[in-house]
Amino acid sequence: MSTQTPDTEARRPGRPVLVAVAWPYANGQPHLGHIAGAYLPADIFARYQRMIGNRVLMVSGSDAHGTPITVRADEEGVTPQAIVDRYHPEFLRIWSDLAISFDLFTTTRTHNHEVVAQSVFTRLREAGYIYPKETSQFFDPDAGRFLPDRYVVGTCPHCSYTQARGDQCENCGRTLDPELLVDPRSKVTGAVPEMRQTTHFFLRLSGLSDQLLDWLQARQGWRRHVLNWSVQFVKDGLHDRAITRDLDWGVPLPTDELGPGKRLYVWFEAVIGYLSASKEWAAGTGDPEAWRAWWEDPEAAAYYFVGKDNIPFHTVIWPAMLLGHGGLDLPTDVPANQYVTFGGAKASKSAGIGRGVREYLDLLQPDALRFALASVLPEQNDTEISDGDIVRRVNDELIANWGNLVNRVMAQINKFFGGALPETGDLDGVHAELLASVDAGLVRVGELLERVELRAALRAAMEISAEVNAYLYREEPWKTVKVDKATAAHSLAVAVQAISGITTALAPFLPFSSARVADVLGIDLGVWARQPVAAGRELVWSGGLFTKLDADALDVTAPTGA
Repeated sequence: MSTQTPDTEARRPGRPVLVAVAWPYANGQPHLGHIAGAYLPADIFARYQRMIGNRVLMVSGSDAHGTPITVRADEEGVTPQAIVDRYHPEFLRIWSDLAISFDLFTTTRTHNHEVVAQSVFTRLREAGYIYPKETSQFFDPDAGRFLPDRYVVGTCPHCSYTQARGDQCENCGRTLDPELLVDPRSKVTGAVPEMRQTTHFFLRLSGLSDQLLDWLQARQGWRRHVLNWSVQFVKDGLHDRAITRDLDWGVPLPTDELGPGKRLYVWFEAVIGYLSASKEWAAGTGDPEAWRAWWEDPEAAAYYFVGKDNIPFHTVIWPAMLLGHGGLDLPTDVPANQYVTFGGAKASKSAGIGRGVREYLDLLQPDALRFALASVLPEQNDTEISDGDIVRRVNDELIANWGNLVNRVMAQINKFFGGALPETGDLDGVHAELLASVDAGLVRVGELLERVELRAALRAAMEISAEVNAYLYREEPWKTVKVDKATAAHSLAVAVQAISGITTALAPFLPFSSARVADVLGIDLGVWARQPVAAGRELVWSGGLFTKLDADALDVTAPTGA
């Protein structure tokens, strides 16, 4: 069991790095909170890891068995499969449009996932960590059915939130059992549910708590709120949890000893999706055993990108399952994010808070949206965001700094030098200092990305751009060219070499525009280094990188920009 910090574990070139991303419920399109909370951070990190030469496997998929899907299906009078079939393709389109670079985005409805989930169940049972037990479960007398945890709502016993679900309070993040809710009611009929006896399989978390606590206390480099919360959660005492439910939708049990109508509980089987997706990806490559490099190699690293409400499942329950299973790598880091809020309220699909991502993609360039969200990633605290914030960050930061730098330099080289990059000439004084600063800045950005400090990494990259802008304002090549063309050429050539380094630094954040600049410069974004741009290269430039946003906050986009 490695005690290396997350950043050193991912730093060695060529090592396998698993980027495991939370599985969204296929019951509606994602909102900005989902993107900022898990998918964009995971993509930024994965892109950087690829650039430094690591072998990245980035996987996730649509959670098709969560009760939010069956709740929506009940509301619409359709099958759960119809809901999944509607939203899974939309997820795929959004990932493509936003350049979220999954190696595989699958679903929990595959035969492969069923087989892998059942095999994990069997392995844990054989190891003595799963056992059957008679228990009480809420039953809706009006509907004549047992109620899954999310079908029971009530008041949280910890924070008094009145709309807590039976599995977890969305307000305070504590995991719950339905019987702990105050004033419980059925989400199906609104009736007061009653307790009835049933038999379920339980995961013996109590038997894994000592191993789990030792593992957690050996973690280094984790976000403080994630580690402190997880350690305290285990210290408070782990209780065995039911891993089956009385349902007809989900992964069937590999045994029928409890009778019909039982399925694996979604919180148990969904986290197994990281393993099943890795195996599905491997099978698709023609090498079914390829997944082992990311799961059985002690030199591999595994990063789990999730939101705050998923912390217990990824720092406690999933590691406990892995410990009980044996032979599989535990998480290197779980850089869980806090919530994105809109008007002080947490973004939520179920509550209808926060606009869908598709609305923004219809109005914004994808890199503009990525930049605005990456600027406010809720890494340590909940982050408030509004349409006005997005407009301001795009116009006043992205365009005013980076967009204008690239456009100004390219336009002047085309105007004064026919588009051919002048010779850099001898580098000394402020010119050499500038490029040395760019190189040092690129190293700094990489260090921050390795530690999954993504906001700080973006800020550091933009500071390099600001420094090059300041250099140009001092050099004023647009004026100098009228009296000393050689000096102007030198300044612009140095600026292009600096832009090469900044393009690399921004590539994990802005893949579309970075690819465009890299193509003009003739550099390879598969390398984390400032690459020289050859003198004489034709820098064909056709206009600004980004479109300036109208002041009316995403209602209209202006046709001009930098």
